[in-house]
Amino acid sequence: MADLSKYRNIGIFAHVDAGKTTTTERILSLTGKIHKIGEVHDGEATTDFMEQEQERGITIQSAATSCEWDGHRLNIIDTPGHVDFTVEVYRSLKVLDGGVGVFCGSGGVEPQSETNWRYANDSKVARVIFVNKLDRMGADFYRVLDQIKKVLGANPLVMVLPIGIEDDFKGVVDLLERKAYIWDDSGDPTAFHTEDVPADMVDKVEEYREQLIEAAVDMDDDAMEAYLDGEEPSMETIKACIRKGTNELEFFPTYCGSAFKNKGVQLVLNAVVDYLPSPTEVPPQPVVDEEGNETDRFATVSESETLKALAFKIMDDRFGALTFIRIYSGVMNKGDTVLNSFTGKTERIGRIVEMHADDRIELDKAVAGDIVAVVGMKNVQTGHTLCDPKDPITLEPMVFPDPVISMAVFPKDKAATEKMGVALGKMVAEDPSFIVETDQESGETILKGMGELHLDIKVDIMKRTYGVDCDVGAPQVAYRETITRTVEDSYTHKKQSGGSGQFGKIDYIVSPNEAGAGYEFESKVTGGNVPREFWPAIEKGFKLSMEKGVLAGFPTEDVKITLMDGAFHAVDSSAVAFEIAAKGAYRQTLPKAGPQIIEPIMKVDVFSPEDNVGDVIGDLNRRRGMIKSQDLTPTGVRIKADVPLAEMFGYIGDLRTMTSGRGQFSMEFENYQPCPKNVAEDVITAAKEKEANK
Repeated sequence: MADLSKYRNIGIFAHVDAGKTTTTERILSLTGKIHKIGEVHDGEATTDFMEQEQERGITIQSAATSCEWDGHRLNIIDTPGHVDFTVEVYRSLKVLDGGVGVFCGSGGVEPQSETNWRYANDSKVARVIFVNKLDRMGADFYRVLDQIKKVLGANPLVMVLPIGIEDDFKGVVDLLERKAYIWDDSGDPTAFHTEDVPADMVDKVEEYREQLIEAAVDMDDDAMEAYLDGEEPSMETIKACIRKGTNELEFFPTYCGSAFKNKGVQLVLNAVVDYLPSPTEVPPQPVVDEEGNETDRFATVSESETLKALAFKIMDDRFGALTFIRIYSGVMNKGDTVLNSFTGKTERIGRIVEMHADDRIELDKAVAGDIVAVVGMKNVQTGHTLCDPKDPITLEPMVFPDPVISMAVFPKDKAATEKMGVALGKMVAEDPSFIVETDQESGETILKGMGELHLDIKVDIMKRTYGVDCDVGAPQVAYRETITRTVEDSYTHKKQSGGSGQFGKIDYIVSPNEAGAGYEFESKVTGGNVPREFWPAIEKGFKLSMEKGVLAGFPTEDVKITLMDGAFHAVDSSAVAFEIAAKGAYRQTLPKAGPQIIEPIMKVDVFSPEDNVGDVIGDLNRRRGMIKSQDLTPTGVRIKADVPLAEMFGYIGDLRTMTSGRGQFSMEFENYQPCPKNVAEDVITAAKEKEANK
């Protein structure tokens, strides 16, 4: 039996360029998993194995790898930092027990760090913090600590203090042991020695050590009493208290260093082993019913239970389709037959492999607590539950955000059309935030995604990996429609053509719903004027109609329909008649309810050198942006703004021109807001022209 207390399933997540992949490389090197360290900027990082990742120096898909440290097995997932690929972070956090949040010593808490931190809070994942790049110009460990408190509302528990900063950064002081770890400049992570705390840091070390022990003993009444009586708890007790507080998300042990210069990574690995939970220490996964509601059952981490596992990622590589699986309960053996509770079909487990980025080690079985990949599963998709056919269950599924941008792709010839169908099928299975639709009227293939970069990469993969020769249309914004007024109305559907006819009368109120609340249906019919069995048909009729708005044909959102009364005919009324009545009511009433076009607004975070701030802000204003804040940092200015997505296409080129290549930005979807009148008119005109050209 595997000793699950020696397992750690962890993810490494952060903003773009905070050094996640470099940190992963150092961990793999230190644990003896790799012998030559690959650098991200050389395109040689182990976990960045896609061509697109190596060229752009960013992580696009999460990569899984396993290694050993201090007698413990670490399953590590290196996640992307770019906002367009947040779905990778979200689904990785869903199956992990702990995480390492990496922050840049000079950039601090950046927008993507906030999003990832929020996801980790939602998933209740325990974390340790690593403030990286302290050798960089403008690095400031104490400023980053303040930002973690203010921006993330988190409580960092300082475990080490840096010795020196920027070019003079040479090591850290371990507060618990009162020991200084000093690395030489050879770049060898094992080339360090320990010495006493530098004389000029003694007071600071004592101050932070006292804060650390006070926070730790707060987790244990006996230790607290002893400490108040002047007795310092043993090292074992302090570590147990820190572990408890970390797993209860009371605080986050915080370390610092420079992954690139190989300084400080060992202490982070020790913290993962000492303070992050094993699979048996996290709350068990809830089992849900067919509607997704929680039941009183849980997937307990134990080999003696029946199999309960979640497929959290599909990846297609040179050896075929790989399904990444987190096993929560039971054992999965090579050759077993398992049930996919989503499809109701069984699958045979062919080959089980342990992944090391894109290399693999064959296994005969995997047990509760493991993260493995299975080769060649046919009908399994992200979020599907795999279980014992004799004990069918469903684990809590994953919910993915809606895409905000779309573009059309046109294959150049018949051969490309066939290749494209295969390629898109595989890519959709891999990435649930990437959606492919066919426009029924024009026959165009429409790709939908989370941002310009997301779709760029998808087209690039299609051309390079799958050899699809295609042209690409301009990106399109995912506009929506909504209403601004409440209207009370009545509609009767009546049709008589020999034999039994159709009859359905409904009295209803159409009203605006809260922003983001979506479509809601409520019936207040009393008595039997509209029999209860017809209510679902009325709800369905309205819901189907919402897919096409009355202004420009965009989906209608945030509308509440309240059924007040109506009438039915004993012979002629049917579910179909009431569904048709609801569709007619939609067409009749929505134009009276003050329909308007709403557009996606993006939360934009721009970094600009001080000299160019005026130009950058002026440009954002021209793009209909609302400036929210400006913060001076040691290396420039961070500007936060809300800007319509429609105005942000091609922004990176303009920003680089304005800032001589030094500017950076990131953006993520914030909400939908009404379009200004002139913009709405242009959108409606363009939609009508497109319709006319079909």
